[in-house]
Amino acid sequence: MWRLTSVAASRRHFSSKTKPAFVFNSAAEYYNYLNEHHSRLPWGFSVGSSTFKFTPQEAPHMPSQMTMTLIKPHKPTPLFGAVFTQNACPGAPIKVGRKRLSEDTLGAIIVNNKISNVCANGGGVADAQDVCDAIAQHLDLRGSQILPSSTGVIGWRIPVDAMINALPQLVESLQDTSILPAASGIMTTDLYPKIRSVDVCGGRIVGIAKGAGMVEPNMATMLSYILTDLSVPRDVLRQLLADVVDKTYNSMSVDTDESTSDTLAIVSSDMIPFDMSQLEAFRAALYDVCAGLCEDIVRNGEGAHHVMRVNVKGAQSEAQAKGIGKSIVNSPLLKCAVAGNDPNVGRLVMAVGKYMGKHHKGVNVAESMTISMGGLRIFEHGEFTLNGYVKRKRIFDTEDEARDIDKQLVQHMKTAQLTETTRGGVDHTSRDYPPHDHMVEIEVDLGLGNAAAKVLGIDLTNEYVAINADYRS
Repeated sequence: MWRLTSVAASRRHFSSKTKPAFVFNSAAEYYNYLNEHHSRLPWGFSVGSSTFKFTPQEAPHMPSQMTMTLIKPHKPTPLFGAVFTQNACPGAPIKVGRKRLSEDTLGAIIVNNKISNVCANGGGVADAQDVCDAIAQHLDLRGSQILPSSTGVIGWRIPVDAMINALPQLVESLQDTSILPAASGIMTTDLYPKIRSVDVCGGRIVGIAKGAGMVEPNMATMLSYILTDLSVPRDVLRQLLADVVDKTYNSMSVDTDESTSDTLAIVSSDMIPFDMSQLEAFRAALYDVCAGLCEDIVRNGEGAHHVMRVNVKGAQSEAQAKGIGKSIVNSPLLKCAVAGNDPNVGRLVMAVGKYMGKHHKGVNVAESMTISMGGLRIFEHGEFTLNGYVKRKRIFDTEDEARDIDKQLVQHMKTAQLTETTRGGVDHTSRDYPPHDHMVEIEVDLGLGNAAAKVLGIDLTNEYVAINADYRS
């Protein structure tokens, strides 16, 4: 088994940039950007997507529409890997997918939205296999060479007959130019498609993702597919995926719920020779693709008005740093404060103390840590620095400057806002494109060690409640 020994590789996390890398004013601008910079497929792949109407047998009064997406290397490839949800009640496609990892080759990935095929009455595994067998016949493959993925309502049975009838249209839609149809086809409550890409080592890596709710990985309702034309050995590809996932997909949270359907797959079309001397360059590129997709997922989290990026350093271990970061982004009180552009920073200290009190009793973290938001110091030596002077260390030059910090924090949060808010009501004006990539930046230095981690999260809004209250209605 190949091992990664680079110190930089072991410490790298989400980027710490503070200036926006992009600003979009319309969906057309965003789609043009994707088409110009990210949507081109690596050599040796085709993707397609098609939509059909059906009626769920569990809800005959709710006729609906399902989209199926097909991702296909031009020839079956032995170079593939995947990681799945750790939820103890996984969907049928997860059970099938885990078995696929022992197959010699992968011939295609088929994805459906609308129904997740989880614990469905009547045998979800058999249904998933029937769809795999049917698409395999169209592609001259074996059913065991097809990896299925499903996302949507839990507990309903997938409409196998309707799906099989729609397969000719799906196969007909295959093209080898753009991954955008696949990125759009796998969406559920997502507002816009997510694509990231990097050209590296004479080849290309392109990734897509969906996931707007149930996102607390060890992955979450999150489907993501990474394609490359570089012939990276199978064992290396799988190890790289596991390493990168821990620092990206497993370091974000929307709502603390871990889905039953998470799938992250990586596939090489085995088209371009790869030299092991290029390993670190490939790893860095894979990280960049995955980290970018994670930022996109969180930015498009259900009801999100703000993204929080928490940088925890000075920890005794990376697990401790990540745990504190997640305690912060998962705090309902802090999430609500961020939604209201209210710098109620006491909730930050509470979230740190809650985690440390539960997992590291006896450590006097209050005296050793410092906390900043938006680059402004708000806590150190066990005291808030929001008003007046700090006795041990002068933070502000004047009392007026000290008093002004609250206004600066409010402005920092407003700058990071993704959509307009209406106090006391639900805002239905969420954009079908990401307007910018500003985030609420939080830094915690525990002063206990040298470990660090970055965690992404979002606020908690009326929209999140409305989306999930009305999900099936």
